[in-house]
Amino acid sequence: MTAPRIEADLHKIERNTRILVDRLSAVGIRVTGITKAALGSPGIGAAMLRGGASGLGDSRVPNLARLAGSDTSSRRTLIRSPMLSQVAHVVGVADVSLNTESVVLDALDRAASGQRRTHGIVLMVELGDLREGIAPDDVSEAVRAVLGHPSLRLVGLGGNLACQNGVVPDDRNMGVLTALVDTVEVRHHISLDVVSGGNSANLGWALATHEIGRVDELRLGEAILLGVDPLYRTPIPGLHTDAFSLVAEVIEVAVKPARPWGDRAQAAYGEPPARTGTGTVRQAILAIGHQDVDLDGLQPPAGITILGMSSDHLVVDHGDHAMAVGDEIDFGVGYGALVRAMTSPFVTKVEQAGRHVPPAEPRSRPRPDPSVQRDRPVLRSS
Repeated sequence: MTAPRIEADLHKIERNTRILVDRLSAVGIRVTGITKAALGSPGIGAAMLRGGASGLGDSRVPNLARLAGSDTSSRRTLIRSPMLSQVAHVVGVADVSLNTESVVLDALDRAASGQRRTHGIVLMVELGDLREGIAPDDVSEAVRAVLGHPSLRLVGLGGNLACQNGVVPDDRNMGVLTALVDTVEVRHHISLDVVSGGNSANLGWALATHEIGRVDELRLGEAILLGVDPLYRTPIPGLHTDAFSLVAEVIEVAVKPARPWGDRAQAAYGEPPARTGTGTVRQAILAIGHQDVDLDGLQPPAGITILGMSSDHLVVDHGDHAMAVGDEIDFGVGYGALVRAMTSPFVTKVEQAGRHVPPAEPRSRPRPDPSVQRDRPVLRSS
């Protein structure tokens, strides 16, 4: 099989979704599965739906088009405010979009009218993270604007935290959202279908608070795909943290000095990596680089150390592992590494049905025995 490739275990994704859906349904919250880190994969979207997600969401219109082509029964949500240049396409592939701008609402109304459709709107409220959001004092006016458009339907209000400035969801900021929902419903004599509290960063709050308020939906991507809490990148108990792995092929193996020599300046990506120590290292080069994956979040197997990366080469110290040209190394991935790998045209995407296995302790694969030789060994991340 070709490398580099990213392998996705659909069973683990489905199981992660089911566990989170069950935990959140106990407190009255449903889950919209977010596929943006998986490039809008229809297979991954289907796994989320099998796991109980009530709908799917993505930030990119082409990704929603892929999802629309494979599933027409669940609600599809564009989770980034539509670009004016794409409103006609948005209306065609998304049932709902998240919005803040009146000029975009005007354009969506015209596009929906032209297609003889009604488009759903969730107005996003600024709750402190300073990314998208309408100021709380301006929400009522925005609601009035949506209600004045015949081809738009106000679905609900929403918020987003932690993505831009790391603001933690808590009873205070979620309480602001609840209070706004109550005010809007009374003032405008309407009932909202969705109160979208936020993303995977809301899980800790949602499962611990006694003040869930009106929040009835979370938009979950990272928690489902990687099994971690985005606030601290810690594993969520009971979830698989290894649903994805990135496989790269070795193209050079050599014993080299531990430190470079000669005058040094900038490397291809800024400051060169620190190379310390004395003597030699057992160095290997893999055919993968910044064009393919984000170095931050790339998790090598136990006993292998990443020394540096350029556009097309990943250099590692393979330590006591036996290694030869043509061997493969299997890396774990964090969120940034997953997003970059899934969007690289040079990384093959492989989806596997997987098998029913209980989640292991996070990142607990055993270190390979260097005495065991295989024709094309795959070294697994720990």
